[in-house]
Amino acid sequence: MEGLGQRNIFLIGFMGSGKSVTAAYLSKTCSVEAMEMDRLIEEREGMCIPDIFARYGEAYFRGLETKLLTELRERRGIVVSCGGGVPMREENVAEMKKSGCVVLLTASPETILERVADSRDRPLLEGRKDIASISEMMEARREKYEAAADFTIVTDGKEIREICGELVRKISEQ
Repeated sequence: MEGLGQRNIFLIGFMGSGKSVTAAYLSKTCSVEAMEMDRLIEEREGMCIPDIFARYGEAYFRGLETKLLTELRERRGIVVSCGGGVPMREENVAEMKKSGCVVLLTASPETILERVADSRDRPLLEGRKDIASISEMMEARREKYEAAADFTIVTDGKEIREICGELVRKISEQ
């Protein structure tokens, strides 16, 4: 993994912070495997996340995330786009730290709203797509996100190549 080492990179942050786009760009430009936790869980369960939440509940879904992180401990040199709730569980943070570097991507509530406005696959945002609600949810997660992160990258107003360049620089400094 040129410039990134053999540790895994776990991208965390609120929905719409740029995790998926960053993972995809790093995969393409650094020739590394990118994993999208939410997509992998959907494939394994044979249903979309809103349906998993509706049928089995959030706790079941969070358990699937923890199980997947445990499996990823055996992998090396991958970039993982984590679901927004992953760092809320301490056992998830411990799993990520065992095999990699945890990078927090952040953006303002205004940027988040702009990025997720047309999305229908974010069950925790349904009926709450406004600046006040997003700000409240972000603030509720902020402390755990920051505690989990090895470093933070602000994505507001940056092109993807800038975000990834900053990430690669910070990883190489560690």
